[in-house]
Amino acid sequence: MENMQLANRIRAFRKLKGLTQHELAAETGISLAILGTIERGNRKVSQQELDRIAGVLAISIEELRGN
Repeated sequence: MENMQLANRIRAFRKLKGLTQHELAAETGISLAILGTIERGNRKVSQQELDRIAGVLAISIEELRGN
């Protein structure tokens, strides 16, 4: 459940910032395939990936996690 909630928040913030999956993948250095599995909640996000995503989206990890 927590994984799906984080996946939904990543997708929502990405869209809010006006980025496509392809753009976010390119800016974070995370492959498009991996980013897609993260956003579908099918893959747990590593701390390094979470740091990159939060950095590109210009939000804190706490905000991304909903804390």
